[in-house]
Amino acid sequence: MGSCCAWAPPQLLVLSVWLWVSSAGPTLPPGPALRVRLAGYPRKHNEGRVELFYNDEWGTVCDDDFTLANAHVLCRHLGFVAATGWAHSAKYGKGVGRIWLDNVNCAGGEKSIGDCKHRGWGNSDCSHEEDAGVICKDERIPGFKDSNVIEAEQSHVEEVRLRAVVVGARRQLPVTEGIVEVRYKDGWAQICDEGWSSPNSRVVCGMLGFPAEKKVNRNFYRLASKSQPKQKRREDVGSKKRLLAERQPLRYRLHSVSCAGTEGHLSMCAFEFYRGNASAACGAGSPAVVSCVPGPQFATGSAHRRKQRQQQQQQGQVSPPRIRLKGGAKVGEGRVEVLKGSEWGTICDDRWNLLSASVVCRELGFGSAREALTGARMGQGTGPIHMNEVQCLGTEQSLWSCPFKNITQEDCKHTEDVAVRCNTPYMGYETLIRLSGGRSRFEGRVEVAVGAGAGEQPRWGLVCSEGWGTLEAMVACRQLGLGFANHGLQIRLSGGRTPFEGRVEVKRGSKWGLVCSEGWTTKEAMVACRQLGLGYSLHAVTETWYWDASNVTEMVLSGVKCTGNEMSLSHCQHHGSSVNCRNTGTRFAAGVICSETASDLLLHAPLVQETAYIEDRPLHMLYCAAEESCLSSSARLANWPYGHRRLLRFSSQIHNHGRADFRPKAGRHSWVWHECHRHYHSMDIFTHYDILTPNGTKVAEGHKASFCLEDTECEEDVAKRYECANFGEQGITVGCWDLYRHDIDCQWIDITDVRPGNYILQVVINPNFEVAESDFTNNAMKCNCKYDGHRIWVHSCHIGDALSEEANKRFEQYPGQLNNQIS
Repeated sequence: MGSCCAWAPPQLLVLSVWLWVSSAGPTLPPGPALRVRLAGYPRKHNEGRVELFYNDEWGTVCDDDFTLANAHVLCRHLGFVAATGWAHSAKYGKGVGRIWLDNVNCAGGEKSIGDCKHRGWGNSDCSHEEDAGVICKDERIPGFKDSNVIEAEQSHVEEVRLRAVVVGARRQLPVTEGIVEVRYKDGWAQICDEGWSSPNSRVVCGMLGFPAEKKVNRNFYRLASKSQPKQKRREDVGSKKRLLAERQPLRYRLHSVSCAGTEGHLSMCAFEFYRGNASAACGAGSPAVVSCVPGPQFATGSAHRRKQRQQQQQQGQVSPPRIRLKGGAKVGEGRVEVLKGSEWGTICDDRWNLLSASVVCRELGFGSAREALTGARMGQGTGPIHMNEVQCLGTEQSLWSCPFKNITQEDCKHTEDVAVRCNTPYMGYETLIRLSGGRSRFEGRVEVAVGAGAGEQPRWGLVCSEGWGTLEAMVACRQLGLGFANHGLQIRLSGGRTPFEGRVEVKRGSKWGLVCSEGWTTKEAMVACRQLGLGYSLHAVTETWYWDASNVTEMVLSGVKCTGNEMSLSHCQHHGSSVNCRNTGTRFAAGVICSETASDLLLHAPLVQETAYIEDRPLHMLYCAAEESCLSSSARLANWPYGHRRLLRFSSQIHNHGRADFRPKAGRHSWVWHECHRHYHSMDIFTHYDILTPNGTKVAEGHKASFCLEDTECEEDVAKRYECANFGEQGITVGCWDLYRHDIDCQWIDITDVRPGNYILQVVINPNFEVAESDFTNNAMKCNCKYDGHRIWVHSCHIGDALSEEANKRFEQYPGQLNNQIS
């Protein structure tokens, strides 16, 4: 993984202002001249997040491929002589709404950013975490005429929070009730509650990641706001809540807020600012107070969970979910899939917008939608496309209540699958984990904070690497907010005279291996030492390399075992406070390499069903297969080379529907050469093939090593990148597939010892999770099959998560075929 070192200007704490500029220069797609403004906080008047007004909507610019030339064009458009720098990764805060431009490439002489090369308006694969900003030279172009006015005060609402004012509630996350505050200058300001309504509360709750609002006793808070400073007070409200001991000074910023309840952000509602001295503002009112209902994933207290159970009991039997998110790196984001009949399918992106996306998010227990994504931004789905032209009003309880059109196969393709990014409650998980010693913020040794009780400082420590794998790394990267895991690493030194020297060994999957010395330099040694937590790499007596790494050496977490879906490592199984790690040195700590994207492999189920057949293959033709353990264990007792083995053969077509190429963990220099078949194995086990009884007992098994991962065919406009010939690089490109034909060695299951009966054929790709994927639930494929001792019928093949729970139960309880007639 290469170094990722982008320059970012220093942070500046200054007043926030708006700059609106109109220019008649650039020619844009239908509409008026492009307007540009700088937003965000903290910043000066000559810097900020870039926002463009296009198609009657403000949006941002993604930082992908952003350059200083782009910044020059923007700054001149804004009336400044030039740019002095630019900022990436939403340095000035994350914007809202559309991301209008991506991969912008200006020569530097254009009059408008719209004249530069880019992917097209609204065509982006970014999130608002990648919003670009610029820093302009604080010198105006002579004679520049600006018909707009630079406002003296911020006239935009960006950040909103709930401030808990009850003792005890301040320490609980998420904060579900409190005074509504908006970011203003260097602090926070309140909203006057005169005319405050339930729709206003619904919008605030949605922004903060909660699906619904509930009534709150405003008199309770009104008494609190009118109490004297430093006066302690108790109020018997519900469960004897206790007010904070000190009243905080109030400064009101907004009033007359009026929302419809469907807005995705408070800034989209009608409101007015207090101007000038607002010390006497909101004379007849109090600060606006909101109470929100958390979704099931975030209901932390027993009272919340008990109330949700009571509501479910009152509503009777809870129906299974009819909507889900797939392929997202973070909680609350992913491709939208809906259940129709007994089969899951996707939604076409025609007319997809924030209103419909918010209905999805709230239905799933999150807040309103931050982004409504189109163009399969979270990877392509499979199976049918159930809905198109969804047009929600924003008030619906379910997406199925919204108007939509049924579509034909010609209307949409999976390249148009929709996705969402939902607002989720702040849980503070990212403050309890960090990486150290890596080449970029996406990699390093994992350090976690433990023992952060009431009033206590957290104690930072290492995670034992025993049992550390891809699933655990996935959770760590999610908790860090860094996307998916690329690798979960274990590293050690061996054979040295001291703990500070030795041969470098890296663990891949379940095996420790050596690092090839070709090209090994001080730079590579530095990375290894940093990962081992041993400080510096000493290249020679006369040259010392320094590394500002943490001094954390204590192992505080061991036995970590995750399913891969947890929001925090603390939610995984672990040894708790009783740390049990055989090797407690820093060089045995767990590490990760995170990535914003990941691959997603799945098998083409119909092809398995179409190509399955039985072959009796002579033993003299199976020596190489036996060497690679492709036959059942009883083959060792056969009378070689006489006799035969009965093989169930079928073809496997494995697609990559993710957002990153699937690459084997091991590099070419560590691939294993198999002389008999005369090829290299880049992964020892790429697929598992099993024959199961209806109750799940395994009666036959096989496996396939990835002797050649390559792009056999690709979708239109996708170029092949991987080819095995001439010791080429192996992998599967996004939008391509690798075909293992039925007539090649080991593409089978040895069923010689299987008795006639009804069975389940199961194929699992990447079974040991050696390579990270955005979704592991679609890696298994199952088929019903009937074997009469001579012939086999394979039918009902499907991806593991393609059917409803009820349909899956029917499949597992399938009584079997009584004849060869398959309806």
